[in-house]
Amino acid sequence: MMFRLPQLSAFQTLVYLAAAVVPAIILMVYIYRKDRYEKEPGKMLMRCVLGGCLSALAAIVLETASDYLENLYFSSHAASAFDYAVITAALVGLIEEGTKFFFLKKFTWKSPEFNWRFDGMVYAVFVSLGFAALENVIYVFSYFDLSIALQRAILTIPAHMSFAVYMGMYYGRAKMAEVKGALSSSSILQWTAYLTAVFLHAVYDGALMVGSDASIMFFYGFVVLLDLFVISTIKRESRTDGPIY
Repeated sequence: MMFRLPQLSAFQTLVYLAAAVVPAIILMVYIYRKDRYEKEPGKMLMRCVLGGCLSALAAIVLETASDYLENLYFSSHAASAFDYAVITAALVGLIEEGTKFFFLKKFTWKSPEFNWRFDGMVYAVFVSLGFAALENVIYVFSYFDLSIALQRAILTIPAHMSFAVYMGMYYGRAKMAEVKGALSSSSILQWTAYLTAVFLHAVYDGALMVGSDASIMFFYGFVVLLDLFVISTIKRESRTDGPIY
């Protein structure tokens, strides 16, 4: 049977598109407003969103290759469902946060606009939400189900922002360390930015992938605690922001 896409009116298309991207835009506005001392120019923020979209496309390619290699490996090696979930979650975290960090650094590190510590968090969040928005569009227009958009608006998009908050927090400190000539500290902080996001992403995905009652309970507890810590971290970093140069 040939698969056919549903025929959508212009209004329905706009509804699906809005459901996919508006949650990300709301969170972008939130983090933008928390930048107290020097707002980032729109052109720079759009570059970050573009970087997020490019990172999503790169992640699709890398994850396709990863899935192939992973299935090839597990076809000849016995593994439990738990092992499979943990390894898959770790690979997804490494790839997705890796592509985000690559484009984050490529598009912002040498910019003269990157002159306050909190800028690192703003840039990381915009890249991550650009990633999440494009990913959301792909999901919504693959399944044509607004309940999926609602679920992702509540859980997935805020999760991408949460990972980015900690990536950006250390990223801003890494830039400050480089400017002060502490290149070794800057390198360590950049790795910390990346690996902290990977860890949080892997825990989030892994708890869902395991799929047991205990792991689902853990997942919701983890999400609640992460959201609380993220809100607190954003407020603290905004309040204590300082110039890099």
